[in-house]
Amino acid sequence: MVSDSQTLRRAYKDFRDGFSQRELWLSLGWQDIKQRYRRSVLGPFWITISTAVQAAAMGLLYATLFHQPLHDYLPYVTVGLITWNVINASILEGSDVFIANEGLIKQLPSALSVHVYRLVWRQFLFFAHNVVIYVVMLVGFGVWRDLHWNALLAIPGILLLFLNAMWVTIAFGIFSTRYRDIAPILGSMTLMLFVLTPVMWKTTSLHEQGGAVSDRAKLVELIPTYHYLEIVRAPLLGQPLELRSWLIVLAITVVGWAVAILAMKQFRSRVPYWV
Repeated sequence: MVSDSQTLRRAYKDFRDGFSQRELWLSLGWQDIKQRYRRSVLGPFWITISTAVQAAAMGLLYATLFHQPLHDYLPYVTVGLITWNVINASILEGSDVFIANEGLIKQLPSALSVHVYRLVWRQFLFFAHNVVIYVVMLVGFGVWRDLHWNALLAIPGILLLFLNAMWVTIAFGIFSTRYRDIAPILGSMTLMLFVLTPVMWKTTSLHEQGGAVSDRAKLVELIPTYHYLEIVRAPLLGQPLELRSWLIVLAITVVGWAVAILAMKQFRSRVPYWV
């Protein structure tokens, strides 16, 4: 006999109840950012400044190493880094979401999904602050000249990015709470993905070399994070976007949410005991 706490109905109810408590997680997510920059003069704008400095330093370095024109390469690196920060935080902070909120989970009578909504909302606020850098790039580097109606595809791309951030947080959060070895494994995995994903380098630089290297460049498309980067970065920079990137991201989204819902169904009631 299946326990009532391990049914899909209770899992869906948790999502609904968590969303209905949006005043709570909206407030907590914003408070997280304010607390991080407490007593700071610029406050949350340090998010924008730190990302801008990091993008500028890496952009200048890699533009020199790869002999790329700075006016083209710096916007590429900047948008890539802004998008990657969301992916990275979804994996690393997502795996720790329930452990970090142990006190609230045990003492506050709220849906488990509240903590997921809170983390994703916080990451959206970080992303929104960093978009300011992109707006500066539009004007300062003339990126707006390359934009056309396809730039609107960035909107569904960003929505898909955060929709995936939710299932990643749920699935990794639950399994990392049960098996504490998963978090350090994910830490090593994200570092490897950062190197393999073209955040700081272009796949075109591999194609231009020709020969076997050009063939190996196609292997980059086997890395899922590459496609998440593309559906956001390509439209924002006015670059062509392959349909297969959308299809791959959509397929991963469906599979990922299926795993997340099943994890919520089976283990939601056990998380308070595991933390």
